[in-house]
Amino acid sequence: MVRKYIKERCSWILLFVFFHLLLLFVAYIDSAIPFKPVVYIVFLSSLISISFFIIRYHKETKFYKGLEDWDQTTGIEGITEAQSPFEQIVETSVTLLNERYQRETSQHLIGLEQEKDELLSWIHEVKTPLTAMQLMIERMNDEALKGQLMYEWLRIHLLLDQQLHQKRIPFIMNDLYVELSLLEPIIFKEIKELKSWCMQKGIGFDVSLQVPEVLTDAKWLGFILRQLLTNAVKYSENSDIFIESRFDEDNKTIVEIKDHGRGIDPKDLPRIFDKGFTSTTKHQDHAATGMGLYLAKKVARSLHITIDVTSKLGVGTTCTLTFPQKNDFESIRGM
Repeated sequence: MVRKYIKERCSWILLFVFFHLLLLFVAYIDSAIPFKPVVYIVFLSSLISISFFIIRYHKETKFYKGLEDWDQTTGIEGITEAQSPFEQIVETSVTLLNERYQRETSQHLIGLEQEKDELLSWIHEVKTPLTAMQLMIERMNDEALKGQLMYEWLRIHLLLDQQLHQKRIPFIMNDLYVELSLLEPIIFKEIKELKSWCMQKGIGFDVSLQVPEVLTDAKWLGFILRQLLTNAVKYSENSDIFIESRFDEDNKTIVEIKDHGRGIDPKDLPRIFDKGFTSTTKHQDHAATGMGLYLAKKVARSLHITIDVTSKLGVGTTCTLTFPQKNDFESIRGM
């Protein structure tokens, strides 16, 4: 603290020393000025100045130490009582700013929480008429019209589902249940959801699960697969999508989803997980939201799943999910 105090006032100390040396120098070369009285004056002045610096050091460092304590405890009780008017102004300003910041932050958080709850409530309410619409569409006899309506219904359903999970992701840690989960029911459930869309586009699935189960949260894994499969179906036509699970060279389980769609431009690959990014190849594609892969990546990070994407333009895209081993979940499960 002493070094810091001296360093901050170094310019004043140097100025003080310079004036005293100048005074001594003038008295030394000018015979009309008695030298000894000047030395005596410089000596007294130096003693007074040193005493002043020592007194100010204790007062100022006492106050600033109080500020440091307050910064560590994030509370006003740590501030030492101010001594000078300037210190009182600083203390009052800091206190008022802290109170204002806490009040505005609290109001902002309450507003966000209310907005989230209202949106989640609205999404759940919309699901009821959507379910009724699905039942009515399934009763239709016109297969061509039925297929078109089911496709549009599915688009709305997926967008609502995406929005619902987007609002839940910030609180994902409160909703995780990590266990050994069978891959087959999770994958087939997501394929079944996309059945009408796949039939319309002539898309089939080839599923080969050499590893039948993975350590994960089944519900959130389903969300990740939903985003990847939706992209694979959206950008493919009259081809099969291959889904395979196996062990890699590090004995970790991987799930690979491979399509033969339009592929991804190499310059787009580094950006596909960015929020809102769609494509530079098909930039006028208004159906794309740029949120699916972004949300999938966020969920995967919480599940300690690594997502890797390789693609060749005009050939197809391969998405690889690498699952963690049991000891990687210590922070989540508290085992």
